Amino acid sequence: MSAPIVVGYTATDAGADALALGARLARATGSALEIVLVLPDESRSVITPPDAGYTQHVRDQAERWLAEASEAVTAAHPRGAVRYGESFAAGLVNAAHEFGARVIVIGAANGGLRGRHRLGSVASELLHSSDVPVALAPEGFRQADTAVGLSRVTAAVGTRAGADVLLEESIALAAAASVPLRLVSLEPLDLPAGLDTGAVRVLSDTHAETVLERARETLPTDIASSATVAHGESIEDAVGDLEWLPDEIAVVGSSRLAQPRRLFLGTTAAKMLHELPVPLLVVPRTRSQEGPQS
Repeated sequence: MSAPIVVGYTATDAGADALALGARLARATGSALEIVLVLPDESRSVITPPDAGYTQHVRDQAERWLAEASEAVTAAHPRGAVRYGESFAAGLVNAAHEFGARVIVIGAANGGLRGRHRLGSVASELLHSSDVPVALAPEGFRQADTAVGLSRVTAAVGTRAGADVLLEESIALAAAASVPLRLVSLEPLDLPAGLDTGAVRVLSDTHAETVLERARETLPTDIASSATVAHGESIEDAVGDLEWLPDEIAVVGSSRLAQPRRLFLGTTAAKMLHELPVPLLVVPRTRSQEGPQS
């Protein structure tokens, strides 16, 4: 069995969205599902000593929520775990290291549009600190059929540092889920002012095709693949112009500004989130030497 999926769970709609995506990824890849609820680490508090009775009450409630969550999914070997951390994000990263996880899954912040992404404080912290890939479930994903696996993996490829790691992760996910891999170029060009629209489009397409061809040269022969150029006046337009299958997942890499083995959501990925109607997996720029292998 491949490395497990860690779901950052809370007894909220966002937690249910994350749970549904985690269950889908676990089913698609044959992975175990670790449902993790992180509680504040109050043992370090020097202002107000923790009350033992209240602490146990909170722990018991967390265990009940996890039991209900485990019963709600049909993924292979769902297990619940309570962990403590200085923050929810820090606790999830520590849990991912403990379980040797291949990905951390979280839900969207409250108030977003159905089917779209809205980053909350936990997602923002993870996307600036995690050395484990992070999958973001869009608002309302809890309504998805968790008995269904993935239909396709779409990787937004470019030529900047980290593109090889993004491609490796995308290939591994597509292979584990036995689904096709689609390569998409969203790479913008810095072109001289004054060029007509037709010339800009021709140059942009030529550059994008070159990027895609380089990426396809590295693909194994047993992976069904396709490549396409996303057209649009902006990243948002290009994402909106693409056809998206109901059960697919998009994969992007960290910004080139990310520290080694850490995530940092770049401008392109942030713009994609505004229009992306499917889950998004963000991959660290480089792999940790001690990281889990699928």
